[in-house]
Amino acid sequence: MVRKILLSIIALFFFLKTNAQCAMCRAVLESGEDQNMAEGINDGIVFLMAVPYILVGAIGFIIYRKFSKPDKTESTNQNL
Repeated sequence: MVRKILLSIIALFFFLKTNAQCAMCRAVLESGEDQNMAEGINDGIVFLMAVPYILVGAIGFIIYRKFSKPDKTESTNQNL
């Protein structure tokens, strides 16, 4: 289970280069000759898309850790 989660997180950092432009952005950027601007917008769109997934994953991990810890009061009651 942990191995799958770790591999999924690592896979997020090694994604293929994608074209993440909307139709209007693509039309405006293709008409210009500055390809650096188009690449910058692509990178920005991918970054903005990845942040919510990272946040949801971090919150899910925190919730998992909180509920997977053994309860200390149960272990002390069993020793009595």
